[in-house]
Amino acid sequence: MNLCVIPARGGSKRIPQKNIKLFCGKPIIAYSIEVAKASGLFDKIIVSTDDQDIAKVAIQYGAEVPFMRPAELSDDYTGTTPVVANAIRFMEQQGYQIDKVCCIYATAPLLQVDYLNQGFAKLSEPGCEFCFSATTFDFPIQRAIRLLPQGGVEPMFPEHIGSRSQDLEEAFHDAGQFYWGTAECFKEGRSGFTSLSRMVLLPPYLVQDLDTLSDWRILEALNSLYGKHAISSQNQ
Repeated sequence: MNLCVIPARGGSKRIPQKNIKLFCGKPIIAYSIEVAKASGLFDKIIVSTDDQDIAKVAIQYGAEVPFMRPAELSDDYTGTTPVVANAIRFMEQQGYQIDKVCCIYATAPLLQVDYLNQGFAKLSEPGCEFCFSATTFDFPIQRAIRLLPQGGVEPMFPEHIGSRSQDLEEAFHDAGQFYWGTAECFKEGRSGFTSLSRMVLLPPYLVQDLDTLSDWRILEALNSLYGKHAISSQNQ
């Protein structure tokens, strides 16, 4: 079976109750649940949380919360992979045979079904065990500048500081929306960024970090422009 896991820890400090804060009229986690349901890819969609309020909202919008996440996986330092692995093991203990797993972040309201489908298709290709959303840097990273302790600056890559943008290798970064992987990949804690991984490239206008209230406002503005296409990008 294919399993969707949406991690949603309580206790966010920079944006209180971030995972269920109202975003353009509904809890932001609702968008992730709805796009997972609309994809038709999953046999089970579960939310891993330690917070009863998040659990209630998740169930209200159609996800399952079959367990409450243990405290040792709910602090500020626990990564995503152990949380997903915990969910897989729980479901296996209930008798389910898990094949492919997709972790969708709770704060990804611009996520689209088409990109989830692309990730699933890539994961099904021979030699692939992990597939994640990514986008391009909007400026060549080879021309990055370092701030020195004394207040001066220096290029991080002096050999490239004078290069033309078009002459430099294109660079990508994790878009922080979804991560497809095999159940074994997650349970064994393997890195998702290897020669066995693939990227699904998203346009930069569908990617936005969400760590501060300023980020939240930017994401709301992006949603006002592109949110109507959040379930499917076929019309773009």
